[in-house]
Amino acid sequence: MSNLMQKQSTINDVARIAGVSKRTVSRVINGSLSVGESTRLKVEKVINELKYAPNAQARGLASSRSYLLGLIYDNPDALYLDDVQRGVLEVCSTLGYELVVHPCRYQSETLVNDCLRFMRRSKLDGVIVLPPVSESETLASALKESGSPYVRLSSVALDSQEHIVVSDDRAAAAEMARYFAQLGHEKIAFISGPQRYKSSTERMEGFQLGLSAYGVKIPPQMILEGNNSFETGIECARQLLQRDERPTAIFANNDQMAAGVLKVAYSLGIKVPDELSVAGFDDNMLASRVTPALTTIRRPVRQMALLATTKMIMSIEQNHKAALNVAAKVAPTLVVRESTGPCKTAVVANNAAALVAGRRS
Repeated sequence: MSNLMQKQSTINDVARIAGVSKRTVSRVINGSLSVGESTRLKVEKVINELKYAPNAQARGLASSRSYLLGLIYDNPDALYLDDVQRGVLEVCSTLGYELVVHPCRYQSETLVNDCLRFMRRSKLDGVIVLPPVSESETLASALKESGSPYVRLSSVALDSQEHIVVSDDRAAAAEMARYFAQLGHEKIAFISGPQRYKSSTERMEGFQLGLSAYGVKIPPQMILEGNNSFETGIECARQLLQRDERPTAIFANNDQMAAGVLKVAYSLGIKVPDELSVAGFDDNMLASRVTPALTTIRRPVRQMALLATTKMIMSIEQNHKAALNVAAKVAPTLVVRESTGPCKTAVVANNAAALVAGRRS
């Protein structure tokens, strides 16, 4: 048996040495009550001697499950995807599931067929769908009709509680607006993400609503659309910062574009935050590593992925009531760092007003 232990043991090795079938080994692994006590002890003894670690395939032999979960996405932000996968794998590693990822094209006419084919080909037990793909009602309907367990991550409640985890981006963007207004900023610009995405419209509308409470309105020429990339953050920032009447504060739809704004400000000799406040959304790894460190909205992406995976596995295991009890909404929070500060023109104006008032008294 020592030669076997020098290489990674398989379920075939366990079955052969224990003198039972692979299905019996799998039943022992899954704790099936249909296996006799003496047989179970014999199989467990061989498993311990070989230091055999059961994989999803071995566990699936005794059930209709594959112990594989899918992750469907079309998002160019690698840092976001990394956070999602860490959250998913935290649950998977505990409960014995594996993860299979599937990049796709959200705008493709074959999106639905491609995703369903991926699920069939990979024999998935369920699938987690990330934005913007999660915003496709056509795909959600197809998943529902197929009977496949699924959970969507989104910025709005697009589905029943069992099938959704929502980030309240609108409220978070409104919080950023209040923060800017309280710093005295009135000449404020917004760099949105693609307007066809619900997350982009939620953030823009929340930001505008938050500013309106302070009597501040963003002129149409101060709202530019990017595609959530560093490069489009640069392009939009150049347009905004090379104007005669430039903004004193810019809020970008994500941290990647906000980093692009910082780069342009530096190249133009505009001091951040003395002459320009810059903020983003997500609080990914980049936000705390750029100079100056970025004020942003911390979206709990890993927590969302963890909740979605927990819901998914509960649904797979037919524990629908428990899946409904798992939180379906998370609240992003404001993180203040070095890239934002009081509006200098507002401070000067306030000081001047105070001086005049003092002379009158």
